[in-house]
Amino acid sequence: MQITDMTADQALKSKHRAMWATGDYAAVAADVIPALGPVLSEAVAAGPGQRILDVAAGSGNAAIPAARAGADVVATDLTPELLETGEELAGRHGVTLEWQAADAEALPFAAGAFDTVMSCVGVMFAPHHQVCADEIVRVLRPGGTIGLINWTPQGFIGQMFATMKPYAPPPPPGAQPPPLWGDEAHVRALFGDRVTDVVAQRRMLPVTVFPTAEAFLEFFKRTYGPTIAVYAANSGDPAALAALDEALLDLARRHDLGGGAMEWEYLLVTARTAAAGE
Repeated sequence: MQITDMTADQALKSKHRAMWATGDYAAVAADVIPALGPVLSEAVAAGPGQRILDVAAGSGNAAIPAARAGADVVATDLTPELLETGEELAGRHGVTLEWQAADAEALPFAAGAFDTVMSCVGVMFAPHHQVCADEIVRVLRPGGTIGLINWTPQGFIGQMFATMKPYAPPPPPGAQPPPLWGDEAHVRALFGDRVTDVVAQRRMLPVTVFPTAEAFLEFFKRTYGPTIAVYAANSGDPAALAALDEALLDLARRHDLGGGAMEWEYLLVTARTAAAGE
């Protein structure tokens, strides 16, 4: 797949960059989903002698654990503000890694530059899925490892995006829904026969930080870029804002297992790029 309208694409990327710079995604990563990064780092067997690229790394939820395990890590993201926060967090923990602003759809690295490419609920938000998959394969050495964690369409975050969709501006032509990266068949189709040893597991992340549905909604309206953007798009329509509030509160209540505890489903995928002769 090639992106032909570069002006429109640059405008879309600028919009995405600004969206993720709003709120406080680092708080989401640290307070709500901190377990995901270590899960991915372990899944790709991060360790000494391994050069790892974390695509759409955000504030380093997976990159920092991988570096702590001894790997040589490069963390990239479209939004420099998130990388600055990640670098500060890594410094507090005495962890050293490289932070570089980069587009997941145009990675500034040579072919075969990495032993492992991973992404923790990050690459799924780039609009052109096939382009991202192609870039992941390109920068991996033959026999290299792919590790991905993405929210599933059926899980809580996938359903949250479905709930917000009627209130959001229509996506630009060619942009694909982020939760598709949480569908095993979609991911397999993106990589095709360029990978082997594919293992896909649907898992649950326990989330216990929100005592009530109202607490969840307040937190996400304050910290999470996509939620902030949808509310901003409806700022002149009080009825739409009230309906969106109620729809998201209903979603949280339906997923409440008791006492505010929830489980958010994600897909963990590991694979290996085909080596010569495979």
